[in-house]
Amino acid sequence: MKKTFLVFIFFVICVTVTNAQFYKSFLPSGAFTDSLQKIVSSFADNYYSIQGDMISSAEDGDTYVSDMSVPGAKNTVIYRFHSTRDTTASWQATLYKGEDFKEAAKIYKNTFRYVSKAHFTKSGYTISFAGFMEDPNESLRFTSSVLKADSGNNAYKKYVAEVEIVNSFTGWEVHLNLHNKKDDRDKY
Repeated sequence: MKKTFLVFIFFVICVTVTNAQFYKSFLPSGAFTDSLQKIVSSFADNYYSIQGDMISSAEDGDTYVSDMSVPGAKNTVIYRFHSTRDTTASWQATLYKGEDFKEAAKIYKNTFRYVSKAHFTKSGYTISFAGFMEDPNESLRFTSSVLKADSGNNAYKKYVAEVEIVNSFTGWEVHLNLHNKKDDRDKY
């Protein structure tokens, strides 16, 4: 009886640990979700609450340091465009910059997965993202996957998370962009 009980306990522990590791591989890290929630929430005030110092100014817009980042980001910025029709800002994180396409593709896919699995509540409504991932291809200069925000808040009606992999002159870059996406009816 004692031996059967010990085998049973061992079996329960193995199943619990295995399932925890199995599910953990499909869920985003808590740190990523927490950071993403703070960034997405700051869109309600057009990212002013996380805006740092100005980096550069040009005829079409200004670039600022973002005081909020996601784990693994090399650089984060906020873009403010000089547009009279769309005054919303855009947030961008550079998650990879290097020559290894396989590593860039891995980060691209993981970032898409993290964003698509992140769900959080803000002021009584839930925000989540849904979309289809375009497979990265080394022979293409650019691949982008768009995840549309699903929320009960009208301010997020056109809000998207866009994960992109770009082949630049210096190698590969992976970006996460959070912004309003205009549709064909919008004329800017």
